Amino acid sequence: MSEELEKKVEAADYSASSIQVLEGLEAVRKRPAMYIGDVGEKGLHHLVYEVVDNSIDEALAGYCSDIEVYINADNSITVVDNGRGIPTDYHEKEKKSALEVVLTVLHAGGKFDKDSYKVSGGLHGVGVSCVNALSINLEAIVKRGGKIHRQRFSRGAAQGDIEVIGETDETGTTIIFKPDAEIFKQTQTYSYDILSARLRELAFLNKGIHLHITDLRDIDEESGKPRRDEFYSEEGLREFVKFLDANRETLIENVIYIEGERDGVPVEVAMQYNTTYSENVHSYVNNINTIEGGTHLTGFRRGLTRTLKKYAEDSGMLAKVKFDISGDDFREGLTAIISVKVQEPQFEGQTKTKLGNSEVSAAVDQAVSQALTNFLEENPKDAKMIVQKVILAATARHAARKAREMVQRKTVLSGAGLPGKLADCSSRDAAITELFLVEGDSAGGTAKQGRDRAFQAILPLRGKILNVEKAMDHKIFESEEIKNIFTALGVTIGTEEDSKALNLSKLRYNKIVIMTDADVDGSHIATLIMTFFFRHMNLLIQNGHLYIATPPLYLVKKGKQQRYCWSEEDREMTAEEFGGKGVHIQRYKGLGEMNAEQLWETTMNPEQRILRQVTIENAAEADRIFSMLMGDEVPPRREFIETHAKYARIDA
Repeated sequence: MSEELEKKVEAADYSASSIQVLEGLEAVRKRPAMYIGDVGEKGLHHLVYEVVDNSIDEALAGYCSDIEVYINADNSITVVDNGRGIPTDYHEKEKKSALEVVLTVLHAGGKFDKDSYKVSGGLHGVGVSCVNALSINLEAIVKRGGKIHRQRFSRGAAQGDIEVIGETDETGTTIIFKPDAEIFKQTQTYSYDILSARLRELAFLNKGIHLHITDLRDIDEESGKPRRDEFYSEEGLREFVKFLDANRETLIENVIYIEGERDGVPVEVAMQYNTTYSENVHSYVNNINTIEGGTHLTGFRRGLTRTLKKYAEDSGMLAKVKFDISGDDFREGLTAIISVKVQEPQFEGQTKTKLGNSEVSAAVDQAVSQALTNFLEENPKDAKMIVQKVILAATARHAARKAREMVQRKTVLSGAGLPGKLADCSSRDAAITELFLVEGDSAGGTAKQGRDRAFQAILPLRGKILNVEKAMDHKIFESEEIKNIFTALGVTIGTEEDSKALNLSKLRYNKIVIMTDADVDGSHIATLIMTFFFRHMNLLIQNGHLYIATPPLYLVKKGKQQRYCWSEEDREMTAEEFGGKGVHIQRYKGLGEMNAEQLWETTMNPEQRILRQVTIENAAEADRIFSMLMGDEVPPRREFIETHAKYARIDA
């Protein structure tokens, strides 16, 4: 250990006395969803985030520079850091080692002691003890004080005392855990893409830290090396914005960067304007993606709007504009990242990802206003281009409002009725109803015959809907297919305060199911529909209303035996089980190849179907992927498909 680092450790006095205990661990296994969100794929990955967050906290405190994540061959996880190492000395109050306290007592850790950590990440604040409780086994190896310590646990309980297994001059913590199949019944398989996207995000949010991920399940046949990525950012949020805008044409060359502290709140903002028509603003508190926004986002918007409006008025560029310019206009074509660090964040909202601390709003407002004023004065050419973009956005918004009002007038509320192609269900109970968005009239006809009319409605869509990624708002609201979706759903869009706000109070269906063919065209149509929902009905995704139907790929038959198969592996296993010879395999390329009874049995019957819920685990990553897949740039799209061809089947 270096002399400088030794002094830091001594100054911080990070020891057993720093570990404060708030409550026990009993409820975690009984109600795991309360602590990690859910026990599906999202909760499974959240376990990794909790362990990595501990290492990030060490980095934020200045004691860690490298974090390694391994997905092991058996789907267990190893997280290694070079921080100080969790304290291993004796904890007087708990009568056990501090390591055992941290791993077996909920809300026990250094982050509750303000002298140990100034700020800390982790949405639920449950720490590694929750991971321990939900793991069939967990092993902690700590390098600290010249020794290597180890302790093993199972389902939250220590399987013996802490032991010294060697000597070292290094420091750091290694956590190895395997999620408990009793808790995570849906899946125990980790996604490399989900974990790597989060680590990349953390590298941008915490510049100067090296984060690595290695997948020991995926070994390259030629080189014998596992799949591996390293994420490191020298410039932090500046690079984050450039990464998100890589597939967009930028309006101004330089990223506007703001870094400072106001009223004890560190504020960091990076923003850049591009030629698109959507607003892409992502906000973070202590590395947590606050998808519902909050006071820091309010402060950013207020500071941006006020400063730009004043500059535009003072420059005389608004003199000939005959209508009001709203806050929305200043954010069209804007990609921005707002990151604040708050000592005691208060989270609100449906998913507890909305910041409620009132003092943060003014801090962000002041920081943005001052820095943006300086930028505009120092870069008059860029400032002029931004204001011209704002005026163009305002002009288009007025056209869009007229188009949107036409849509609103056609909604069921105003008496003009539902779209002619909609085959509605008989139930009016929105809690149980489902709307299937189906590709084409042919498949729509089959779905209408096969459905349960009591609660399932069918809306056939003609061809490929408009690519909203490349269209101005008024074009979107003029599109017949998109108007039909709005009208069928019964939702309205736009308020006095926010022209893009979505009102779900009259939503007519609880589940909206995208049902397309299992081929290239079907996948493209599904992606176009998802892009529309992501950009213009994001709240429906956040509230868990959007799903994708998964029709089977094969029907395997032999004599009177038959089985539907949803994957290549399943087809091979079934054919082998049926005895090989005399097996007939039917490949379904489209929904129209199934009769109504088969479509109901495999894809629409709630008791047998497989629905995939569309969720936004990482909003910034979703933004980047949609802009790449639906944008003008072909090379990044081709590269993405080639890279992921191994992991997602794409028919030629």
